[in-house]
Amino acid sequence: MPARELQDQLNTLREQLEQNPPLSLEEREHLQTLMGQIDAQIKLETATQDASLADGVNLAVERFELDHPGIAGTLRNIVQTLGNIGI
Repeated sequence: MPARELQDQLNTLREQLEQNPPLSLEEREHLQTLMGQIDAQIKLETATQDASLADGVNLAVERFELDHPGIAGTLRNIVQTLGNIGI
């Protein structure tokens, strides 16, 4: 089930953040907000489109791409999974 895959990717992102990469407080708060939104979407288990969530994750990919490629890669996986479940 794609929602389970999304949850796994979200857990991977949380694990990456627990390793304390060199992120500013603003970057960390931005990711925490996105993770909360993703988590809420998973809990709703809805297939309705929420383009703002996917757009927000895409923007985060661009933001973290150069300095934090591991985090950006996980975020790309999240975008792909969101697309697979119709979000």
